[in-house]
Amino acid sequence: MDPFGNIPIFLSVLENADPKRRKMIIFRELVIALGILTLFLFFGKYILAGLHISEPALSISGGVILFLISIKMIFPGISAVNDTPRQENEPMIVPLAMPLVAGPSSMAMVILFSTQYPERMGRWVAALFMAWAVTCVVLILSDYLRTVLGRRAINAIERLMGMILTTMAVQMLLTGFSAYAETLG
Repeated sequence: MDPFGNIPIFLSVLENADPKRRKMIIFRELVIALGILTLFLFFGKYILAGLHISEPALSISGGVILFLISIKMIFPGISAVNDTPRQENEPMIVPLAMPLVAGPSSMAMVILFSTQYPERMGRWVAALFMAWAVTCVVLILSDYLRTVLGRRAINAIERLMGMILTTMAVQMLLTGFSAYAETLG
């Protein structure tokens, strides 16, 4: 979900929003994102089946997307955060809830966890809620965190998270390629 990486984007998108409503907007968007991710946790495999997408394809595509996102976090000059369109009105679902919080890689992760280990569904629900709660706290406090930590510290945290996400992306790719190789024979 990358809450630290999303701080600059959330602040940029909500720059014109009333400061008194900013936290409420963030919370509303996060609740929507949680709903989307929960939907994919429980029904993602049926959505995949309906679209004829295999688990290896999902793992590989999720890994590629996560890798691209992590590279942008590590090397922010590649894709400027300031390119995010500014909203004149309050944003609704796009771009905050989806794709920033409930993005393709987080949807791929919850689908993969629920399809590969369906007996652990209770754990996945708890893990999703805990990750969402941390994301919620970080993003709701984003104005405060920017003031306390400063832009340099936020950027350093974003790069560190990018390094961790790169490793996760490579693992998703390896898992997807391995699963695909098993289907070949």
